[in-house]
Amino acid sequence: MSLDQSNRYSDLSLNEADLIAGGKHFLVAYKLKPAAGHGFLEVASHIAAESSTGTNVEVCTTDDFTKGVDCLVYDIDETAFDDGFGLFRAAYPIELFDINITDGNYMISQMYSLILGNNQGMGDHVGLRMLDFMVPQAMVEKFDGPNVGISDLWKILGRPETNGGYISGTIIKPKLGLRPDPFAKAAYQFWLGGDFIKNDEPQGNQSFCPMKIVIPKVVESMDRAQQETGEAKLFSANITADCYRELIARGNFVLDAFEKIGSRNHVAFLVDGFVTGVHGVTTCRREFPDTFLHYHRAGHGAVTSYKSPMGMDPLCFMKFARLMGASGIHTGTMGYGKMEGHSNETVLAYMLEREECMGHYFNQKWYGMKPTCPIISGGMNALRLPGFFENLGHGNIINTCGGGAYGHIDSPAAGAKSLSQAYECWTSGSDPIEYAKTHNEFARAFESFPHDSDKIFPGWRDNLGVHA
Repeated sequence: MSLDQSNRYSDLSLNEADLIAGGKHFLVAYKLKPAAGHGFLEVASHIAAESSTGTNVEVCTTDDFTKGVDCLVYDIDETAFDDGFGLFRAAYPIELFDINITDGNYMISQMYSLILGNNQGMGDHVGLRMLDFMVPQAMVEKFDGPNVGISDLWKILGRPETNGGYISGTIIKPKLGLRPDPFAKAAYQFWLGGDFIKNDEPQGNQSFCPMKIVIPKVVESMDRAQQETGEAKLFSANITADCYRELIARGNFVLDAFEKIGSRNHVAFLVDGFVTGVHGVTTCRREFPDTFLHYHRAGHGAVTSYKSPMGMDPLCFMKFARLMGASGIHTGTMGYGKMEGHSNETVLAYMLEREECMGHYFNQKWYGMKPTCPIISGGMNALRLPGFFENLGHGNIINTCGGGAYGHIDSPAAGAKSLSQAYECWTSGSDPIEYAKTHNEFARAFESFPHDSDKIFPGWRDNLGVHA
């Protein structure tokens, strides 16, 4: 049995509204299932202790100041969920969180280790999942936050800097196995109809496609596409690396290459923030403050999957990303693509975009922090987009469709155009079948992805005269 620390690390008389108004606490909501033989409040208090000032035994070095910065459980609901889990909320004094010695800003690394660190491995629970948190103004104002956002991309594309709309994008497919010339050709083919191309996350500097050979060829493809279409194009280059020196070297090489065609600001940097951690994202944010920071999160399901009783809700991941300064982050497809998700995940986008947003348990104010752009990818195509836009309520996103572009029956350029037409269809309030009758690329998407066509638009063959 663990030491029952509920007397010290819980105070159920505390009022959440008072804690928020005071502005001196970071609040967290956790989903908890105690192990057999352990009480709910006992384990919740043990988690609060482990996450702040506590130890498993009384120690002589604890003084009155130490007790003044204890994390306190202030609310519990043992039957909040129908799977045997309960809910508790805890208040962390902001003095517990680490501040940079260089500039006085807060960091995510220590925060993460505090609120979702050792408490995950404790033996007196069988499940602990962080569902939401609230950052007070005094802390929000001392995080880096984004410096570049979707409004900067809209400006490059010649659009309004407010509500500039949908940015059609793709991922270079196949994700591995393309040599430099086929890779650059694939980019060129899409850019003839679309806006934005990203490296797939495993693409870097493989022996069959060295970065120093392929990137100049991609630059040539962008230059050709921009001249032929008269439109600006965007490329998100993967600079993810184990070492910050390598990450910076890759970033500088890419910027220098695109500078040769005057398109340095047409580049985003893709950094996989799950595999490199906060260090990789923050290094990019600070070393390249004027470049769009594209936060990829390959592997995030290991800690955010709804199937897991551990880890954290994806909403927490979004909040961390905005605090550390991501310009955009992959949010999933909210049930419209191939990955795990559901339609109510619109809150993931709203938390990134809005000045104020109600999360699962807390209302988060951002106090003027710039927004982070939702990036939508994973099994999307033109047929799935109208429903996605309707569910989200807007199209101010970046969408990267791999198969949705390169799987189009006519060409990658036609696939790209079908994506933009899907957005235009939705914004005009048109019926997709009727809209397809006068927009060929969108119409041909029905034949390109017949399984989706049958599922989303039954009867489309008769309506569009397609019977093959």
